[in-house]
Amino acid sequence: MTAPVVSIVKHTDAYTSVKQAIELCDGLKEFNQRDSILIKPNIVAWDFELPFPPYGVITTTAVIFALVRILHEEGFGNIAVGEATLGVSGSIAKKIFKELGYEKLAEEFGVELVDFNEDGFDKVDVGGFEFAIAKRALQADKIINVPVLKTHNQCQVSLGIKNLKGCLSRKSKMQCHGKELDLEHAFPLIGEKLPIALTVIDGIYALAKGPGATGKAYRKDLLVASRDMLACDVVGAALMGYNASDVEYLKFFAGRSGRSVVGLSDIELRGERLEDHAEKYEYDWPWAEDDSGPAGFKKRGITGIAIRKYDSSLCTSCSKLYNPLLILLSSAFKGEPFPGIEVLSGKRQSASPGFEKTLLFGKCACLQNKDNPNIRQAIAVKGCPPDLGQLQKLLAEQGIHCDYDQYINYRRYIFNRYKKEDGFDMDMFIM
Repeated sequence: MTAPVVSIVKHTDAYTSVKQAIELCDGLKEFNQRDSILIKPNIVAWDFELPFPPYGVITTTAVIFALVRILHEEGFGNIAVGEATLGVSGSIAKKIFKELGYEKLAEEFGVELVDFNEDGFDKVDVGGFEFAIAKRALQADKIINVPVLKTHNQCQVSLGIKNLKGCLSRKSKMQCHGKELDLEHAFPLIGEKLPIALTVIDGIYALAKGPGATGKAYRKDLLVASRDMLACDVVGAALMGYNASDVEYLKFFAGRSGRSVVGLSDIELRGERLEDHAEKYEYDWPWAEDDSGPAGFKKRGITGIAIRKYDSSLCTSCSKLYNPLLILLSSAFKGEPFPGIEVLSGKRQSASPGFEKTLLFGKCACLQNKDNPNIRQAIAVKGCPPDLGQLQKLLAEQGIHCDYDQYINYRRYIFNRYKKEDGFDMDMFIM
């Protein structure tokens, strides 16, 4: 069997570097000019109210613009860009497209911008159950997958295979975070159903403790490309310090496709030497050994509360609000212990005995614990996703007063820590 080819290119300018990465791995070798091509970036989120640093969180717009220009120059005219971004109250993909300047792609190159949530989904059997996958992704002749080089607090790394979760409906995304079905054995099934012809990992910025903006981004200036999605992810993982054999979803995907776990020795690398750029990026947040809360809470001497660590059943919508939850609870600490509170989230966590109050964060935690005899008094934040205003109101009724301004200040802090002189340039995103 011929070894898969993966290119690693040092980023100088987006157009030159993307072109070099594609050429080195013969990325367009099997493309036909009549093909309908779908580009799938990672546009996981945006915040139109508070400062949002996109570095390492979403695909840089400069890379997408360069890719479209290259395709146009090669004579490809049927190009679309699609995503199924979720907002708190619905899809905001087109709003984000506008914010990032994607409309210029439509004007200059005739690119179609597709909000998968509006375009629709088809149910597909993925082996014993169904996923609703974007119609446009299923109908495309070729998909170019453009993920970000980042870690993920639920599955170690988030690269090309993980990025395909953005082709699912909201309900199917939640299905990936099931009570029985494990996340790492769910989203890899999507890649088996889609015509992924090329993966280009955008590593201009890399993200530790991802996948969201609360992680820490670094300017890495790399692009990784391959016609083999698994091999591309293996190299991306190695660049962040992770061996593919230790990443469950890579092992699972390889096994499903009848392959052994692809090692670096099985891959033909072209371009930069991997060992010159590999460095460890932490994926997880430190938690107290007794599962009583983040390590930072213990450091501050916060007691009287046990926040059970999130697991893979916590879906994306609730995950986006998990950090605000922690900041708000931290803001309510005034030096005195909390009144014996246990905080639960996701679909698996069950209330323990011995607590005066049980905070159930989100609809799933409420359903999981609706008949739990260990609960003396429930503080049920029932939304899907839960509402932070309701959370503060319910806590205030218990004499626990949160300060939302502290969360705003935290958001300003994580945005302002990135300086243009250190290579963090919003011009890479807002075109």
